[in-house]
Amino acid sequence: MDIGPIRPGHLQIIPIEHYETFDELPPDIATDIMRLAQRLARILKALFDVERVAFAFTGGDVVHAHAHLVPLVEKDDITSRRYIPEEKVTYRELPHPGDAALQRIAADIARRL
Repeated sequence: MDIGPIRPGHLQIIPIEHYETFDELPPDIATDIMRLAQRLARILKALFDVERVAFAFTGGDVVHAHAHLVPLVEKDDITSRRYIPEEKVTYRELPHPGDAALQRIAADIARRL
């Protein structure tokens, strides 16, 4: 579970072996991540009653390739900087729902896997 989630259910798939960027991932690991992400997306759709789940490979804040899945409650839950008109974007502190809430969501997802 992401400890600073965009929305409840926001989770990460993190390979154990270190690869700085997603394009360095061996094809078999990238395929495994995508297959798991598809399974998890179906679970997140049902669990959070959403039509779409965003999937993104990143490695910006943490230099270790990993994937994010975010239930899309709003169309701008994940957006590009090019859509933001302000030159200086401000951010609030990352929300942390607490370990108990993260564990509950993780347990719900694990049961459905």
